[in-house]
Amino acid sequence: MSEPLDSKVCIPCQGGMPSLSADEAQALQAQTPKWDLTDNATWIRRSFSFGNFVDALAFVNAVGTLAEKEGHHPDITFGWGYADIALQTHKIKGLHENDFIMAAKIDHLA
Repeated sequence: MSEPLDSKVCIPCQGGMPSLSADEAQALQAQTPKWDLTDNATWIRRSFSFGNFVDALAFVNAVGTLAEKEGHHPDITFGWGYADIALQTHKIKGLHENDFIMAAKIDHLA
């Protein structure tokens, strides 16, 4: 059995690498079932709900700290009671295993 995504570390991704195929992305998405594949399987997204602004902000700050540690940065939109997170490996304009690693680690923060 392969190593769980949340125990892996993001590896630096170079431009010019192929992005995951839709089938490969769906296979990894099965390990992060709360995330949705969007835009022809070139992004994964998830919405998080909170009881107030302070909790949403604390979550976003925790995600930011994790992103710096992993060297892999999501797109985040947040406000009172919510945080929306989208992941894509921008250098390849698609998904890489790193995106799913981050998704699994963000799930643990929620």
